[in-house]
Amino acid sequence: MAGTVFFQWTDNMSVKSQEIDQQHKQLVDLLNELYQAFMEKEHKEKIGIIIEKMWDYTKYHFNTEEIYFSTFGYEGRAMHIKEHENFRNKVIEFKEKYQTNSGALTFEVVNFLRNWLKGHIMETDRKYIACFSKNSVK
Repeated sequence: MAGTVFFQWTDNMSVKSQEIDQQHKQLVDLLNELYQAFMEKEHKEKIGIIIEKMWDYTKYHFNTEEIYFSTFGYEGRAMHIKEHENFRNKVIEFKEKYQTNSGALTFEVVNFLRNWLKGHIMETDRKYIACFSKNSVK
């Protein structure tokens, strides 16, 4: 079952910044890695690693976006940062649940990441494209 792709990156997900698109692709990779582990019945062994990678993602990716928000005076900054905080809180919740019942988390994490990619990256993040483009974010 090697190579199963659950969520495919497409060009219409791009926010027109190579740096941020690359970071978003890393989240897509995490989702696919977890799904693959589930298909191979290895998810119980890998869910903790995936959750830690999600936590790391909150640090470097949200920091990247939030620096640009401040630097360029992005008007949607406050609402966007609130969504980032919601993601952080959800990852903390996953970390806590992992301590008590790691196996039951897989579907919850898969659904959360899929919904985040569809809702946040494909909708909320697209709102800053014009601001970032006019400020030449690469």
